[in-house]
Amino acid sequence: MSKTRKLQNRIMLAVLCLLVVIFITPILFIIMNSFKGKLYISDNPFNWPSGDMFAGLENYTEGIRKTGFFAAFGWSAFITVGSVLVIVLFTSMTAWYITRVKTRLSNTLYYLFVFSMVVPFQMVMFTMSKLADMLKLNNPVGMIFLYLGFGAGLSVFMFCGFVKSIPLEIEEAAMIDGCTPIQTFFQIVMPILKPTAITVAILNAMWVWNDYLLPYLVIGVSTPYKTIPVAVQYLMGSYGAKDYGSMMALLVLAIIPIIAFYLFCQKYIIEGVVAGAVKG
Repeated sequence: MSKTRKLQNRIMLAVLCLLVVIFITPILFIIMNSFKGKLYISDNPFNWPSGDMFAGLENYTEGIRKTGFFAAFGWSAFITVGSVLVIVLFTSMTAWYITRVKTRLSNTLYYLFVFSMVVPFQMVMFTMSKLADMLKLNNPVGMIFLYLGFGAGLSVFMFCGFVKSIPLEIEEAAMIDGCTPIQTFFQIVMPILKPTAITVAILNAMWVWNDYLLPYLVIGVSTPYKTIPVAVQYLMGSYGAKDYGSMMALLVLAIIPIIAFYLFCQKYIIEGVVAGAVKG
C-alpha cells in the first residue's frame, strides 16, 4: 500500500472517530445527568455524578411515577409496531403495483407519493388534526393510519427503486407455475425485498417512536393514550418549572428500545447488501 493511500486511510479513520465522538457525546451527557440530583444538573451539567450529586435511581423512579411511563411505553410500542407493519406491508404492495403496471394512473400515483415527501408537515398539521377529530382517528388505532399516510411517500419511493432491480422473469416463472398475483408477491417478491423492508422499518420505527408533534396534536396530553415523547414533555411544568433529572432518566429509558431495535436489524441489512452484491 502506498504512503498516499495510508495517509488517506488515517485521515478517514480520524474523521470517523470524530463523528463517533460528536454523536455519542450527547447520549453520554444524558446518561450521566440522569444519575444526578435535579439541583446539580443546571449548576454542574458536565461533572461526573459523585458524592452529593449522585442520586442513584431516584430520577428514574420519580419520572416513572409522575408520567405513568409504563403506560406511555405500551402505547408508544403499540403505535410504533402497528405503524411499521402497516407501512411496510401496504407501501411494498403499492410500489410493486406502480412498478409493474405501467399505466397513466400508476405514474400519477408515483409522482403523488414523491410530491408528498416535499410537503412540510406544518402546512397540513392543523387541517389534519381537524380531520382526525371528525373521523374519530384521535386514538392509537387512528394514529397508525395517520402514520401510514405520512410515511407512505418515502417508503414507496424506496421500494419502487428496489422492485425495478428484480428481474421480471422470476415473477413470470411463478405465474407460469400457477401462482396468483398475491402469491407471487408474498412468496417471491417480498422475500427479495427483505433488505429494503428492514431499512424502511428502521427509518419509520425511529421516526414514529420519537415523534412528538403528531401525537400531541391528535391525541393530546389529557388522555390515557400519551406516548413517551408527550409524557416526557409533561415534566416541563408551568411557570418555567422543569424536572431535568426525571426528564434525563426518561430519555435514557426511551432511547434504549429503539437503539436495541436498530442494532438487532442492522445485521440483516448488511447480510442483504452482501448477498445482493455476490449474486450472478
